[in-house]
Amino acid sequence: MNPYLPRYEYIPDGEPRVFGDRIYVYGSHDKAGSDSFCDFVLKCWSAPLSDPTKWVCHGDIFHTRADRDHPSDIDWNGDNTQLFAPDVIEGPDGKYYLYAYIVNARGCVAVSDRPEGPFKLLSKYKYTIPDEVCCNGWFIDPGVLVDDDGRTYIYCGFERSFLAEVNSNNMYEIIDGSCIEHFIPCTETAEGGFTEKESLFYEACSPRKINGVYYMIYSPKRGSRLAYATSDSPTGPFTYRGYIVDNGTDYPGGNNHGSVACINGQWYVFYHRMTNGTIMSRRGCVEKIEILPDGTIPPVEMTSLGFEDSLDPYEITPADIACVLKGSAFITERNVFDRAVINIQDGDVIGYKYFDFGEDNSSKTMEFAAKIKGTGCNCHMHIFADDEEIGVCDIGQDGGAVKTVVKAVTGRRAVYFKISTDYSGWTAEYFKGRSLFELSEFVFMK
Repeated sequence: MNPYLPRYEYIPDGEPRVFGDRIYVYGSHDKAGSDSFCDFVLKCWSAPLSDPTKWVCHGDIFHTRADRDHPSDIDWNGDNTQLFAPDVIEGPDGKYYLYAYIVNARGCVAVSDRPEGPFKLLSKYKYTIPDEVCCNGWFIDPGVLVDDDGRTYIYCGFERSFLAEVNSNNMYEIIDGSCIEHFIPCTETAEGGFTEKESLFYEACSPRKINGVYYMIYSPKRGSRLAYATSDSPTGPFTYRGYIVDNGTDYPGGNNHGSVACINGQWYVFYHRMTNGTIMSRRGCVEKIEILPDGTIPPVEMTSLGFEDSLDPYEITPADIACVLKGSAFITERNVFDRAVINIQDGDVIGYKYFDFGEDNSSKTMEFAAKIKGTGCNCHMHIFADDEEIGVCDIGQDGGAVKTVVKAVTGRRAVYFKISTDYSGWTAEYFKGRSLFELSEFVFMK
C-alpha cells in the first residue's frame, strides 16, 4: 500500500534505480513531526523485482554528522549540513556512485562496490562553473545519467536549471565548457512549448533514457507536480510534454520530487506525500503509469494502492494511508506504533482508492466498524462507495470502536468518509473549527 515503505519510514525525494534483480530507492530522510526538511543521513531500501512489496532496509549509507554508529563521512561539516535529494548510478567501471546534495556546503560524490552501500567519500565536485550557476557548489538536486556510450551527465538546479558533462574517468570532475544553463527554462517561452508557468523549472532533476528518448522529470513552479520533458539528446533541447502526478489534488500538497522505474514490464512513478499538517514529514508513494507509443505519460491520480492492484475492504485498513484529505484533517504519528487522521472537522472528506468488494450479489447489507478517539463532540461519518452513500456511522464523545450497518456493494470502489454535525443555531459557533474525533483504522464485515 501507499506509502510503500513501512509506515514509520519517511523517505522523500525518492530516486528508484533498478540494479540487477532488485529495485533500490535512494532519497532524503525526514522525521515524523519535524519542523524542517531532512536530516544528516541517507538511507537505502530495496526489494526484489519479483515482488516489489517486500522491502528491506540497508541502513544508513552516508552521513554528514556523526551518530551513535558512524563518524561523519565528510570533514567540512557545518552546523546545518543536512543531506537532501541524492542520486545513485552505476558507473562505466561497474562501481556505484552517490551524488550528494549538502545544504550550506559543497556537495560531493561517494563510491561503493555495492548498490546498497555504504558509500565512502570520493571527492567534492571539481568544477569551473561560476558559483552563481551551481549554487556555490551545492549542485542542488543532482540527477545523473550514464549514457550508452559511457558518457556521464549531471543535471541540477533550484529555480534555474543547468546540466554538465562529468568526467567518466573519475565521476566527480565537471568537464570544462560542458555546462548548459536553463535546459528547462524558468521563464515562459514558445521554444520547446514552455508557455505556461506550471511547465517552468523549479527543482528536482531526474533524468532517464527510455526507448532511446531522454526524459527529464522535474518539479515545476507548480511544485506539487512532477512534470516531464523529452529530447533526442542528453543535452537537449527539451520539449515540455506534461505532468505525471500531483500530490496536491484533494490532499494537503507540498513540494514533489521523484522519478520513474520499470519493474517487471510495468512502469511506476515514485513521489512523496506530506503528513502532520505540514510540508515536511514526507513519505514515499508510488503509482502505476503508462508510457504511450508517442512517448507521452498520461497523468495518474494519487491512490492508496502502492504496488497493489486493489485493497481488501475485509482486512483492517490503517487510516493513515488516506489519499484524499479535503478540509482540515491531516495524518500524524504519535509514536512508531500509532498513527491517525486527526483534526477532523465538520465538512471534511477522507478518502481511499481503491477497494475490491468482490462479486457477492446475495448480501444486501454489511457492517462497517472504525476505531476512533473521541474528542467530546458528536458527529456523523457518511460512508460513500464512489458517489453512492451506503451508510452513516454516528460518532459520540467517547473513543473506541463504532459500528453501523451499510449497504453491500460489489466491484472496485473508492471509499470516502464525509463528516457532518447537527450543531445549529447560535450555539453552533462554539463548535465551529472543533476537532470532532480521530480515526485510526476501519474495516467492512459481512
